[in-house]
Amino acid sequence: MKEMWRDYDPGGFFDELMYDKHQPRSFSYRLLDYFTSLEKQAFQQRINESEMEMLERGITFTVYSDAGNIDRAWPFDIIPRALPKTEWLRTEKGLKQRIRALNQFINDIYNEATIIKAGLIPADVVYHSKGYRPDCQGMTPAHGVWANICGSDLVRDDSGHIYVLEDNLRVPSGVSYMLENRKTTKRVFPELFRLLNISPVDAYPEELSRMLRSLRPDLSNPRMVLLTPGIFNSAYYEHAFLAQQAGLILVEGADLVVGKDEFVYMKTIHGLERVDVIYRRIDDDFIDPEVFRSDSMLGVPGVMRSWRSGKVAIANAPGCGVADDKVIYAYVPAMIRYYLNEEPILDNVPTWLCREPDQRAYVLDHLPELVVKPANESGGYGMLVGPHASEEKVAEFRRLLEENPSNYIAQPTLKLSVSPTCCEGGIAPRHVDLRPFILAGDDCYVTPGGLTRVALVEGSLVVNSSQGGGSKDTWIVDDLPFMEGE
Repeated sequence: MKEMWRDYDPGGFFDELMYDKHQPRSFSYRLLDYFTSLEKQAFQQRINESEMEMLERGITFTVYSDAGNIDRAWPFDIIPRALPKTEWLRTEKGLKQRIRALNQFINDIYNEATIIKAGLIPADVVYHSKGYRPDCQGMTPAHGVWANICGSDLVRDDSGHIYVLEDNLRVPSGVSYMLENRKTTKRVFPELFRLLNISPVDAYPEELSRMLRSLRPDLSNPRMVLLTPGIFNSAYYEHAFLAQQAGLILVEGADLVVGKDEFVYMKTIHGLERVDVIYRRIDDDFIDPEVFRSDSMLGVPGVMRSWRSGKVAIANAPGCGVADDKVIYAYVPAMIRYYLNEEPILDNVPTWLCREPDQRAYVLDHLPELVVKPANESGGYGMLVGPHASEEKVAEFRRLLEENPSNYIAQPTLKLSVSPTCCEGGIAPRHVDLRPFILAGDDCYVTPGGLTRVALVEGSLVVNSSQGGGSKDTWIVDDLPFMEGE
């Protein structure tokens, strides 16, 4: 293995494990020392074992395509991504600050809307957002928390600075793969967990269950279900996994009914049994055909009535997607200052609002250099990555921006950090991001680390598994005071 690492070159990018071409970072020294001590054949055997682990446990994800839905084995890279604990503690604090502000914003928007009255965010940005739901006006969920489960995507630039790329507040996915990645790594490299002090992540299901119970503080033992769209959903593996791990009952919309008393009931062989908490993995559009899409066969007719009357708790609350909007994202630092009277601990990526004439003019003048995103797309779809786009694609986005500027933001093309990754022919740098998961109820919990996603294609910045990305186990490791370059 030494020769494979000897040829490794981060290529001018910030590397998560290496300080420079031949020097590991202080907190990853023992990790790299272990890997270089392995014989090439032994390392390949560990790779084979990890692939068999994933296959034997049935860890899959679904790719939608014109040819039909395809179940694929979860793409996992065996070399973990490590982060120093001192740095992570600050990041964790910043994530908690951010979710507090976002939840206060959502609650404010559906009640007093003081932030709009104060002139800090334009009314049309909120009320024209695809995620804004007028039917949620006047509601305040338990603890004033609307987004109970959040997956915030973090990236690091070439200077080593961490940014929040986006907040996923509606039905964020991926936490089951974080847990499965850790389980696989522990089975393949048990000796590393004796060598290094790595923060555990296996408390998540228990924390999820505790948070959901807190949404019904009036009940000592609420009945809780996970509402899934069904087996054809791309995240169904995760739905089944979390239900089993957190002690939830896995149900589809047809399994639930709202009674004349406006309580939600589950159909069982023993008759109807009341449901108190719903962890929904269905978008707002499909959750209640009485209120949203009338053609939805996935949701529960009347569940919004039950929720509004306080007879069932729903996580995440309907309407929380108003803050899961890439235009509203630009205002999160202002939310933190307004609601919490604090300075943001974590920075947004610098962002231009195309709705503003002077910012739009800059974007149009520099379009081939920038990343342009529509307000409500996800998964890397519907966006322009200027430096990697054809002239035709740039021209198309120029037209889109001129036709509907309020729907777009633009950001610089960051030189995302890289991490050593197993590739054909050896070990090579590949770009990564990180999705930690935040649970918010009567208090707040952040996973130690999260799901590291990796762009397996050389030079690519697209980390989504549906578009060829993979994943790594993420380690928060004890470290010396975080002083790189000493």
